[in-house]
Amino acid sequence: MKKNIVILGSTGSIGRQALEVIEWHSSHLNVLGLAARNNIDLLEKQVRAFGVPYVAVQDTTAAKQLAQRLKDEQTLCLSGDEGLLELVRHPDADLILVAVNGLAGLLPTLEAISYNKKIALANKETLVAGGALVMEAAKAKGVQIIPVDSEHSAIFQCLEKVSDVERLILTGSGGPFRKFQYEDLKKVTPEMALRHPTWQMGEKITVDSATLMNKGLEIIEARWLFGIDYDQIEVVIHPQSIIHSLVAYKDGSVLAQLGYPDMRLPIQYAFFYPERKSNSLKIIDLVKVGALTFEPPDTARFPCLRLAREAGKIGGTMTTVLNAANEMAVYAFLRGMISFTAIAEIVQEVMSFHDPNTGKVELEEILEADSWARDCASRLIQEKES
Repeated sequence: MKKNIVILGSTGSIGRQALEVIEWHSSHLNVLGLAARNNIDLLEKQVRAFGVPYVAVQDTTAAKQLAQRLKDEQTLCLSGDEGLLELVRHPDADLILVAVNGLAGLLPTLEAISYNKKIALANKETLVAGGALVMEAAKAKGVQIIPVDSEHSAIFQCLEKVSDVERLILTGSGGPFRKFQYEDLKKVTPEMALRHPTWQMGEKITVDSATLMNKGLEIIEARWLFGIDYDQIEVVIHPQSIIHSLVAYKDGSVLAQLGYPDMRLPIQYAFFYPERKSNSLKIIDLVKVGALTFEPPDTARFPCLRLAREAGKIGGTMTTVLNAANEMAVYAFLRGMISFTAIAEIVQEVMSFHDPNTGKVELEEILEADSWARDCASRLIQEKES
């Protein structure tokens, strides 16, 4: 029988590549449902191409428009946040790929867990903001969460026994400004930031890669996914993006996962785990690749990495605030409202104003902290713009 896949965020970079993987393996995988925020033009094409029976659009006006367009199809069009959750609950859904942006992934992930759905997680903000809540719920229900981020997929593939781990080593390309001096970083434009040297990704994650916030968020995500202390998680800059991450063990062994930069590989791995399937992707040729180089990250020029680790160690609602402030700052930068270096400045200021709950945090507190941080960041952005 085919495995029924639901893709939340099907019009984004991960969602589009996931559909490519499903097309490769159409005899094994079926698209049961797709969801997007408001890109109904692409969503309509996806529904028609894959004969999708269920679709959810968060924007209710766009959902009505799509329903009208699809009246000749056997497709049920759901709308709003509840439509997204209804899609997750579908009794025939075997695996939910959570690939929506930002905190929007938290509620659907928790809903999928409550309905005992297998989860492929491509939304790091879900664990950054609500890691304790999500992993506690997953453990209670016995639900498996398979990471789709290339770094966490690499660790997942190399991880044997957590108690034997000395440290996890997350690799990162360093982004397009690895060799820029701080004064040069002040002059970075959105167009410059969106030209990533090795990966093709969405706008927000590409900017996060350029500031190294992406690595910081990955540290927090790794802490929750693998139950490893922050002091055991290291970041190494690896410009070639061939080694996707490593696991160092107490006996001195280090296991690494290598491959050309292509998100379709970890997506396929998550869809079929624990099986591996053939595909058309090229197996790495180490002779052609040649030298692999490594260097430490510079947290003076790229303070977002340091801020994320600090937020993780403080814990509680501080990681929610970090994430929300960063989202607001990144989108302000993309709209030309603030400078590239102001992203970290705003995140740091918002964190300094927050009095976190460092104990057990409930969903309502996470949502309140997120809203507070967005309001605070918005005020700071307006001040800098003026």
